[in-house]
Amino acid sequence: MNYILAILLPPLSIAIAGRPFVAIVTFLIWVPAIIFSGGLTHPMFILLAWFLIHQSGTARLMRRGKD
Repeated sequence: MNYILAILLPPLSIAIAGRPFVAIVTFLIWVPAIIFSGGLTHPMFILLAWFLIHQSGTARLMRRGKD
C-alpha cells in the first residue's frame, strides 16, 4: 500500500517508511520541483520513495532474522 502512496505523495510515504528527517528534506525539495518543472521531476521522487520503502522492509527482515 505504501508503494501506491509513493506515486501520489512521495514525502508522506517516506515518512511512513520510518525516515521522517529524509521525508522533511524531500518535501522541501519536492514542492518547488513540482511547481517549477511542471511535474517532470516527480518520477525521480517516486523512485526515491520506492527505494527507501524497499530498504526499510529489507532492514526489518534482517532484524527479524537475527532474533
